[in-house]
Amino acid sequence: MSTNPLAELAKTGQSVWFDQMERKLVTSGKLRKMIDQDDLRGLTSNPTIFEKAIGGSEDYDGQLRTLASQGKSRDEIYDELVIEDIRNAADVFAPVYEKTGGDDGYVSLEVSPLLADDTAHTISEAKRLFTLVERKNVMIKIPATPEGIPAIEKAIATGININVTLIFSNDVYAQVIEAYLRGLEQRAAQGLSIGYIASVASFFVSRIDTQADKQLEAKGVTELQGKIAIANAKMAYQLFKQVFTSERFLKLRDKGARVQRPLWASTGTKNPKYRDVLYVESLIGPDTVNTVPPATYEAFKDHGKVQMTIEQDVDEAKRVLEEFEAKGFSLDAITKQLTAEGVKSFNESFEQLMLTIEARRDSVVRGLADRVTLHGVAADDAIARAEKEKFVARIHAKDSSLWKSDDAHRKTIDNALGWLPVIESMQRNAKGIVELTDELRRNVNGGFDHVVVLGMGGSSLCAEVVRRVFGHMGGRASSPPLPGIVPGSSSRENEAAAPEAATGTMPVAGGLEARAPYPELLVLDSTVPEAVRMLEARIDVAKTLFIVASKSGSTTEPMMFHRYFYDRVKSVKGERAGENFIAVTDPDTQLVADAQRDNFRQIFVNRADIGGRYSALSFFGLVPMALTGVDIVTLLDRALHAVHVSHLPQVRKNAPALLGAAIGGAALQGRDKLTLITPRPLDTLGLWVEQLIAESTGKEGKGIVPIAGEPALNANEYGNDRLFVAVRLRGSDETQRLRELAAAGHPVIDIVLEDPLDLGEIFFLFEFATAVAGAILGVNPFDQPNVQESKDNTKSLLAEFTEKGTMAGAGGPAGKRVEVSETDAIASLLASVKPGDYVALTQYFGETISRDEKIAAIRLGVARELRVATTSGYGPRFLHSTGQLHKGGGDNGVFLQLTGGAREDVPIPGEKFGFGALVRAQAIGDFQSLVTRGRRAVSIDLGEDVDAGLEQLAQAVKMVKA
Repeated sequence: MSTNPLAELAKTGQSVWFDQMERKLVTSGKLRKMIDQDDLRGLTSNPTIFEKAIGGSEDYDGQLRTLASQGKSRDEIYDELVIEDIRNAADVFAPVYEKTGGDDGYVSLEVSPLLADDTAHTISEAKRLFTLVERKNVMIKIPATPEGIPAIEKAIATGININVTLIFSNDVYAQVIEAYLRGLEQRAAQGLSIGYIASVASFFVSRIDTQADKQLEAKGVTELQGKIAIANAKMAYQLFKQVFTSERFLKLRDKGARVQRPLWASTGTKNPKYRDVLYVESLIGPDTVNTVPPATYEAFKDHGKVQMTIEQDVDEAKRVLEEFEAKGFSLDAITKQLTAEGVKSFNESFEQLMLTIEARRDSVVRGLADRVTLHGVAADDAIARAEKEKFVARIHAKDSSLWKSDDAHRKTIDNALGWLPVIESMQRNAKGIVELTDELRRNVNGGFDHVVVLGMGGSSLCAEVVRRVFGHMGGRASSPPLPGIVPGSSSRENEAAAPEAATGTMPVAGGLEARAPYPELLVLDSTVPEAVRMLEARIDVAKTLFIVASKSGSTTEPMMFHRYFYDRVKSVKGERAGENFIAVTDPDTQLVADAQRDNFRQIFVNRADIGGRYSALSFFGLVPMALTGVDIVTLLDRALHAVHVSHLPQVRKNAPALLGAAIGGAALQGRDKLTLITPRPLDTLGLWVEQLIAESTGKEGKGIVPIAGEPALNANEYGNDRLFVAVRLRGSDETQRLRELAAAGHPVIDIVLEDPLDLGEIFFLFEFATAVAGAILGVNPFDQPNVQESKDNTKSLLAEFTEKGTMAGAGGPAGKRVEVSETDAIASLLASVKPGDYVALTQYFGETISRDEKIAAIRLGVARELRVATTSGYGPRFLHSTGQLHKGGGDNGVFLQLTGGAREDVPIPGEKFGFGALVRAQAIGDFQSLVTRGRRAVSIDLGEDVDAGLEQLAQAVKMVKA
């Protein structure tokens, strides 16, 4: 009859403990079976083990959900989950404890490794945990750090069973033994019992060989490889024998004291060249414990050899260590490094565990996972890849190699991941932003009627979303709209619904002070003279607060807006003009200098490591929000919930990662037209998502094409290149359409907001998803290499105009620039459209509701007749978003550039060109870039009457058939 090597170890005086803890180990009966069959005598746990157990299984989901729904905090949930596991395991081992008289049958629970450098808190936490577990066969683990040693002594003196962990060197081991003895002596001196107190000293083994072998191999020393760790452990055993046979210990033994057994830890073989049970077979002897990881446990049970080895070749072990030092290596340096790394590793695992619990808690409290649902999305391969390659952990670790490994890209990526931690830093800054808001509203008669964001792309699109979603909130002091106010409605509608809010007479706390209403938010991100004039006609510049927003601080459009409106304000307020201006920019930019020169009211300096399109939850997005009444504290709190969820390693439970995997995976399957369904008041959210996705993924001939604001077709009229993503408020009437799309075989992702403040979650959700999608596509989602092309073309044309008064490119490339009446040229271009393409309308004229409707009609006609996706963008805004995709993405775009309108100009102070020349240069430069890259494109002059020209274009499109 064959023997069980694991059970045979007990005959040598060595106990086998299992280095693993997971709930199903107990609930399945496996642990009881291991005790019965293998003579298993104990179990150890650590933060890494619990992180994998709780984060990597569904065993805890039910309890987690219950505790979260009860309002338990993260720390309370941790205690409940872990203590239940430890108690249940201890109960299973209770018979072993009784049978061995308290020598074995222990389950170990570690104090927070975050306390490794804090003696006092380690002691109090050890007491708390030991009391909380309420089991006599539990050991509390304390690391053998300099601060941990006195905590061990105090804990033993208090009567707590202690498993001392992270021992690598014999010097530290000697200190651990001393702490144990002193603790017993203190307790005995008080006349207290010491007979029941048990302790083990966890001496780590294989990690030493991992480090030593690396150094030995580097110097070509092969004869010592694989020998240092075992030699070190054998010398530790000699120290154990020496101390625990000493007269000092014998006095304690007479009072009932137990030896503090060496526990061999880290006994899994990490080098595949070595025998897989090396660190078990080589360290067998009496009064020892070997805590064995699962793989090694099964291996030893299958083919382990049991013989007394701990005192074999002790002299050789001593010689090995002496030779190691003689050859210039330092075991002391290695053990100190391993101690530091061990603490750091457990810290990281503990933090990840707490993040996992926080994420699971937030998933229940906020329900984000339940509000992001996939219907018919084939994402299994992308999800599997994301988990296998550890996308989540690598993104949070800011590991640039997830996207690119070359130095040029790595530098760009390393300086673009500040959006990950920005929410917590913005929570610290929120008070200052709110105080500024209150200050500006304190003067009822001198307040501002409007806040105007002067920006472009990422610096302004978030403000545009906020403007539509929250609308003009009048005097309301909190972000939800007043009763009867429809989010996104006009200020006139708001005033009609709640006139008291618009009068500025609402009292603050206690009714002691009246405040002006919140100003109305407007955005200028167009250099078209008509757009500048329309904005100016809508405001009183003296009562308008302008936010000049530019990451680089030198972007052309915000610089020109600044000059123009500063001159306008100065004409009515003189040297006090700076009171009407705020700047948001990166550190040490030209805008900082200009704002200081012009005495701006305030300058908000943003983190430099955040790209413009990832800046919604930084000063760029939050300052306009707060100034117009949005509750940024709550919005940031919601965003932080999404951050917590994004730490979950299981992609299906991690809504941000799941969204990214679904989007990226769909694109690889040919569904690269991400069609956004964003019903009011979230309609402008599509513009923000459009920039984020297009500019991040459209490069290297690849790209996801976001389709925003496209008129709806019947479900069966769409091609098979679509992925539909709906972002809607709870209760929207889009559910029927989504069901129809799914029923027609189109993949659908449905994202639901409970209220507008959930935008905090949504902004981060899409930012993280974009990072994941970029990794799946194999592109750097944080650069925009082709945006600069159009900028360079524009600068060249403006320089020419400044010098000569003309632009050589004004006529456009031969055969590419046509009048709207030249229907054959338009038809010829559209005839080139094939399945999988998209048709982009890029217009350079002022935006009005009427024109939006006409452009929508054109898009509808193209989409229906040619069965392809359509996009639309106003220049120069789209140059900073989809413009990157147009030039850097795949060659599947067909472009209709639309120009026209009155040839008026609006002078720019200090420049020899006006806004008319600027926008003309931008249009020409953009078109040149498309043509140079061989894109299918035509520039259409709609004439001075843009509306009539659009109607004529609509008729031309109707003539084109698929």
